[in-house]
Amino acid sequence: MYRAMEGSLYKKLKKYGQSPIYPFHMPGHKRNMAGHGMEDMAAVDITEIEGFDDLHHPKEILKEAQKKVASLYGAEESCFLINGSTVGILSAVSGCTKRGGTILMARNCHRSVYNSVYLQELHADYLYPLFVKEFGIAGGISTEQVAHALEANKEIEAVVITSPTYEGVVSDVASIAQIVHQYNIPLIVDEAHGAHFGFDPYFPHNSVKEGADVVIHSLHKTLPALTQSGVIHFNGELADRRNIKKYLSIYQSSSPSYLLLASMEQCIALLKERGRALFSSYIDRLETFRKETEKLNHIKIINKDLEGKWGIYQYDLGKILISLKNTNRTGREIYKHLLSNYKLQMEMAGKDYVLAMTSIMDKVEGMNRLFQALTEIDASLIRKKSIEKDMVYGKAIIKCSIWKGENTHKMKVSFTESLGKVSGQYVYLYPPGIPLIAPGEEVTKEFLDQIREYRAEGFALHGLEDMDDEKLWILNNKDEILERDGIKNEKNKDCMHNWTCFVR
Repeated sequence: MYRAMEGSLYKKLKKYGQSPIYPFHMPGHKRNMAGHGMEDMAAVDITEIEGFDDLHHPKEILKEAQKKVASLYGAEESCFLINGSTVGILSAVSGCTKRGGTILMARNCHRSVYNSVYLQELHADYLYPLFVKEFGIAGGISTEQVAHALEANKEIEAVVITSPTYEGVVSDVASIAQIVHQYNIPLIVDEAHGAHFGFDPYFPHNSVKEGADVVIHSLHKTLPALTQSGVIHFNGELADRRNIKKYLSIYQSSSPSYLLLASMEQCIALLKERGRALFSSYIDRLETFRKETEKLNHIKIINKDLEGKWGIYQYDLGKILISLKNTNRTGREIYKHLLSNYKLQMEMAGKDYVLAMTSIMDKVEGMNRLFQALTEIDASLIRKKSIEKDMVYGKAIIKCSIWKGENTHKMKVSFTESLGKVSGQYVYLYPPGIPLIAPGEEVTKEFLDQIREYRAEGFALHGLEDMDDEKLWILNNKDEILERDGIKNEKNKDCMHNWTCFVR
C-alpha cells in the first residue's frame, strides 16, 4: 500500500485550512462552502497571504517547488503556469520577438501561437508538416525545412514548433535546435502533450534535454495534475528569460490559484518518489493493449511504424490513435458509438480516426474495456474499397499580416462571395485548435471545400458564428490592406504555400 504523497505547499495549505485563523482576505468563500458541496477544496483555496509566497515574485516555498521541477526535467530554470500552456506560449513568443518582427512557426501550431503573432504584430513564416496520407494526420517538421527557411529569411527572430503533436508525432528536436542555434536565435517547443517524456526510455526524451531554449508543458494533459496547470522551462542564453517572465506577469492572473500550485507540486513529488514504478506498470498496460489489438482485422492502432517517414522522428506510444481508414465507419461515428454503447469518452475524433489519451493513472480495467469495445466494433466493420482522392490543399496565400487582417474593417459575405477575398477571421477545428485559415489569408476554393466537408460530417468549426449560415468575415478592401501592410510584406503577399488540411 503506497502512502499518499504530500508536497510542502499542500501540507502547509492543509494545516492552514484546519487552523483557527479567521480569513479577512480573498477569496469570498472564506474557506467555508458548507452546503455548496465544495468544502474540502474551499478549505485550502487561499490568496497570497503571509507564509505562502507569491508566484510572480517567488522567494520561499514556491521558489523551492519550481527548483524541484527544473531538477526533475533537467532545465536550468522552470516556472509554474496557472493559466495552462497557453500562457507559457504567449509569453515565450512575446518575450523572444520584437513587435513587428518575424517568426518561423509550424503551420500546425496551436492557436495560442497565432494569438502571440497577433499580439506582437509579427510576420509569420510557416513550416508545413508532411501529410501522412495512410492515416490522415500530420507528420513532423524536418531539419531540412528549418534549415532552408532560416537561410531564406535572415529576419527570423525565433522558431516555434509543436512536438509532440496532438496525435503523438515527435520531430527531431535535437537536430532542429542545432540548426536554429547556428543563427543565434531561440527554439521554442510547445511540448504541451509531452510532459511525460523523459521518465522512461519507452517514451522520447523531453525537449528540455534535446537542446530547446524554451519548452512548455501541460502537466494536466498526460500527468496527474489539475486542469490548467503547466510549466515553462528555460535553458541557455538565447531566450530572454527576463522578458519572458515580464510577459508571464502580464498574461497570468495576479490572483493565482493555490489549488493549481499545490496540484503541480504534488505531481512533481509523485514523479520524483514513485515515477519509476508508476511508469513501469503504465508501460506494461500499454504493451498488453497494443499486443492484443494486433489481432483486430479492420481497426489499426498506430504505432512506431510511422518513425523515419513523413518527417516523423519518433512516435508517442502513450497516444492510442485508432485508425478506421478504409472501413465503412468514420471516426466521428465510432467516437459517438464508444460513448453511447460502452461509456468510453474519447479525447477527440477525426475523419478516419479516434484518439484516446492515456497516462500513468489509467487502470487495467479501463484499458480492458477499450480493448473489448474495439474487438466488438471491429467484428462489425466492413472493409471498404479505398477510393483515393487527391489531397485537399488549402493554399495559404498570405496577403497581409494576421494583425492587419484582424484590425481592418470587415464585412460578412456568403461563402461564394468570399472566394478570392482576404479572410478577416480564423476558422479552426477544436481540438486541437489549428487554423484552417487565418486572418490575412486568401479564401480559396480548397478551403471552402474543406469546411463544407467538415460541416457535412458534423464537426464543430470554431470561428463560424452560425454553422448553418454559410458566411465568412472578409476584409473590405484587399488592395488597400496590401498597401498598408508595408514593404516588409511585399515578399510575402503573393507567395503561395501548400497547406495540407490534416486537422482532425
